[in-house]
Amino acid sequence: MSLQTIMESGDDGSGPRLKHVQCLDAKGLHRMAYWEWGDPDNDHVVVCVHGLTRQGRDFDTLARTLAGRYRIVCPDVVGRGQSDWLADPAGYLVPAYVADMVTLLARLDAGTLDWVGTSMGGLIGIGLCALRGAPVRRLVLNDVGPRLEFSALERIGSYVGLPVHFETPQAAAEGLWAVSSSFGAHTPEQWLALTRPQLKPAPQGGFTLHYDPAIGVPFRQMTPETAALGEALLWQAYDAIQAETLLIRGAESDLLSRATAEAMTQRGPKARLVEFAQVGHAPTLVAPEQVQVVVDFLAG
Repeated sequence: MSLQTIMESGDDGSGPRLKHVQCLDAKGLHRMAYWEWGDPDNDHVVVCVHGLTRQGRDFDTLARTLAGRYRIVCPDVVGRGQSDWLADPAGYLVPAYVADMVTLLARLDAGTLDWVGTSMGGLIGIGLCALRGAPVRRLVLNDVGPRLEFSALERIGSYVGLPVHFETPQAAAEGLWAVSSSFGAHTPEQWLALTRPQLKPAPQGGFTLHYDPAIGVPFRQMTPETAALGEALLWQAYDAIQAETLLIRGAESDLLSRATAEAMTQRGPKARLVEFAQVGHAPTLVAPEQVQVVVDFLAG
């Protein structure tokens, strides 16, 4: 099915609906926000989950494209976007995010469920799909796998949670591009559209980033030894996945090596691998050729 056909199949151009679900954590309850596109009664649901410092509006282009055929749900993982911040930063870990997603899935009551996960969102997808009875039919892992190159984790950790301030959204777009150019080529309009949902008004005027700086606390506590232990557990989880799996990789990614990607095509769900040239970590699924790959995979 072509991208043009999907775009003409019923998306009326309306924006997403903001909803919330209550989730349990070690200190009580928190609200997780999610953005819903398409017919709310459609029981074929595609859940799209973002990366470490991002939020659910990253998927606007993909969701707008798919909303005529599916119900698209794009959570703001706790600590990001419109979701609550946790009282205890120790809760900013993938197993806790998986538990939140199980709560969300109970709310959605999907008849058919697919998952698109970028970076951290892919790790959450791996954790979910490894559970006995996991309901995911098709899984898209966007530039992430069981082995994460430690040098890339150190690069990301060097800026996560640092205080930043921008006078205007345009200044924010320029500042964020300095740490995000690996996402690949974007027009100024595309990048500004990806930047605006990342911002919230700062008390002193201007803007700051729309995430809890404490999400970087457990991330910066990672060592090569804990990363190796995490890798072993992630390979075990990956090997348990039953969902049909598509692996997208930026050909210049420093987080997901080509060797790891190739290994993922040979074990577990034996992912189908698609690479995009001149893109690092991670493809934003905004470019038409990236969107088309996801469209085709979900359509089967």
